[in-house]
Amino acid sequence: MGRLFGTDGVRGIANLELTTDLAMNLGKYGAHVITQGKEKAKILVGKDTRLSGDMLENALIAGILSTGCDVIKVGVIPTPAIAKLVKSLGADAGVMISASHNPIEYNGIKFFNAEGLKLSDTIEDEIDNCLAQNKGLEYPTGINLGHVKIYDQAETDYIEYILSTLEGLSLEGLKVAIDCANGAAFEVAPTALNALDAKVYSIHHEPDGTNINENCGSTHLGDLKKFVSVVMADVGLAFDGDADRLLAVDENGELVDGDKIMAICGKFLSERGELKDNTIVSTVMSNLGFDIALKENQMTSVKTQVGDRYVLEEMLNNGYQLGGEQSGHIIFLAHNTTGDGLLTAVQLLRVMKESGKKLSELAAMMTVYPQVLKNAKVSNQKKYRFNENETISSRIKEIEEQFLGKGRVLIRPSGTEPLVRVMIEGENQAELEKVAIELVQLIEAQMND
Repeated sequence: MGRLFGTDGVRGIANLELTTDLAMNLGKYGAHVITQGKEKAKILVGKDTRLSGDMLENALIAGILSTGCDVIKVGVIPTPAIAKLVKSLGADAGVMISASHNPIEYNGIKFFNAEGLKLSDTIEDEIDNCLAQNKGLEYPTGINLGHVKIYDQAETDYIEYILSTLEGLSLEGLKVAIDCANGAAFEVAPTALNALDAKVYSIHHEPDGTNINENCGSTHLGDLKKFVSVVMADVGLAFDGDADRLLAVDENGELVDGDKIMAICGKFLSERGELKDNTIVSTVMSNLGFDIALKENQMTSVKTQVGDRYVLEEMLNNGYQLGGEQSGHIIFLAHNTTGDGLLTAVQLLRVMKESGKKLSELAAMMTVYPQVLKNAKVSNQKKYRFNENETISSRIKEIEEQFLGKGRVLIRPSGTEPLVRVMIEGENQAELEKVAIELVQLIEAQMND
């Protein structure tokens, strides 16, 4: 069996891959490893709106209780609320049951430590090894078993924290359309925005256990774009199933993705002297236009590999306040330790309110460069060695020199398939297509020889 933990916890088709047995064992060994045998440790457990959440929640909690740890059960709540509440409630760990933006049949289990941070690879590997070995534990009995406490103030606590980040600023006068993805934000998002005096219009805010992310939310923006036009909103905000990411559309229905949101908020913070070294942390997949926009506004970016956990690691190591991904996982480290869709929403609205500008005006600071993605078929044994090939390296250098600073080439091996992924950005779509196909053919010829 391969490593259970992916880049964002354990995920799979509920009741087929992510079974109740696995959930119970993850609860048992997760509690054992994270709390290190601390007597009467407390673990927070939340979930999104998926039908399978109840089943997995009960199995997970059973595993945790069997170790003697207590459970604080908070019900349906956004993932970032778990990261925040772990610290404010003095818990020793937190667990979120969600598959984020994935379809209904999937679910997942994601752990946070006492600091509200995702687990390190080392801790995840220790849990994984315990499970693989079916490690024997000393189980408590009698009064030493864990018990469950239902905490019904979680939503209120989370909303109050969101409001506190605006320091009393009112959003009165802003018309805001939101798509809750029939997920974890369905109550907290409209409640928080109404409390800030915005005029709020909601869609996909009636979860029934089966409709999470179904043609809605941050992965399906069609309904929101139409809705913004119908209600004549100033902005549209789209969450994913567990509300740890946010994408926006402007008053004209045009996409404002994570890159643009980071650029807008980064400029706002930079102008106030609140952006360390005028630097934003982003991944290698951020659009070239993002870097050009930052440079034009006296800012810069530090790049990490794909994954918000790597963005956060860089931020923590160097004290950067803002970072994220094009997909809408954005971290405001002064407020939370993970991507937080609702926090990102109110920070973007704050810029609109204080600047008095339309979102389209703010987003115009960044031009999205055309991007072409192609795959070169290369065996798993050879796909990591493309950068050792001088012919390929020389051709990439030639291509980038021809772009004169207005284009770039990014090549990386697929983590799961026998492919080398080729991404080229530049100003001319037709030229990019031609060059990308040529480069794919060169990589296949060189690496499969």
